[in-house]
Amino acid sequence: MQITRAPFGYKQVVPFLKTHKVRLLAPGQVPEFAQRGHAIPISYTEYQPVAHDYPIIFTSTDSKEFVAVAVLGLVADENLFFAGGAWAPGVYIPAYARRFPFCMSTVTVNRAPQRDRLICVEKSHVDESGEALFDAAGRASEKWTALERLLAEYEADLDRGREMCSILADYGVFEPFTMQAKLDNQSAPPMQMSGMYRVAEKSLENLNAAQLKNLMRKGILARVYLHLASLVNFGRLLERKGARPGGSPATER
Repeated sequence: MQITRAPFGYKQVVPFLKTHKVRLLAPGQVPEFAQRGHAIPISYTEYQPVAHDYPIIFTSTDSKEFVAVAVLGLVADENLFFAGGAWAPGVYIPAYARRFPFCMSTVTVNRAPQRDRLICVEKSHVDESGEALFDAAGRASEKWTALERLLAEYEADLDRGREMCSILADYGVFEPFTMQAKLDNQSAPPMQMSGMYRVAEKSLENLNAAQLKNLMRKGILARVYLHLASLVNFGRLLERKGARPGGSPATER
C-alpha cells in the first residue's frame, strides 16, 4: 500500500492508527502553512462564510482543472488575517486549516488506485506527548468522533467542489484576470497578482437553458454569485495591508 501524495501544506502523512498519540491544534490555532500562506483551498459548503471575509478565486495549472481558494494576502507568503500568533478575531477559518493534522488520502495497492480513502495524519504530529484519541479498548473519544465527522464531511464537500469546477470548466465560463495595487506614499513598485481565474458574467449569459438549469439544480449558480460578490474583498485586503505597521492607504487597479 502506498499513499499517493501529501496534500498541500502537509510535509509527510502516515496512516492514522488507534494507538497513535497526536499533538492536536489548540482552539483557534492554525498550522504553519496557513499562518504564512496567501491562499487556502475551500470546499463546496464554505462559499457563504468564506465570501463574507475573503475574495474567492479559482486557480489552475493547466487551464483545464480548477480549484477554488480563499485569498489571504496580496503577495507570496503573506496572510493578512494572521498576526500576533492568532487569526483575526471574528473571521472564519477555512476547514482546510481546521482539519490539520489529519487528512484523507488516496492510496494505491499494486499501482492500482483504491476507491476508499484512508485517514492519515501529519507524521511530525504523532508524538508520545500528544493526545490519545482511543482508549485501551479501542473506543473513540468524543473529540475523535467530532474530528472524524469533520474529515468525512469535508472530503465529501471537496468532491462536490471538484464537480462544480469541472462543470464550469466544461461550460467554458472561466476567464483569467489580474489585480494590481499600490500602497500610497511608498516608492515600491505596485503589487501584482496573476494566475487567477473568475467566472465571466458574460459567459453565463450565453449558456443555454439546459446548462443554466443544471447549475441551479446542483446549487452551483448560487456559489458562482457568491464568488463574484466576494471579489470586492480585495479592497478589504488592501485596507488590512495598509493598516499593518509600515503600511499606508492603498489603491486598487
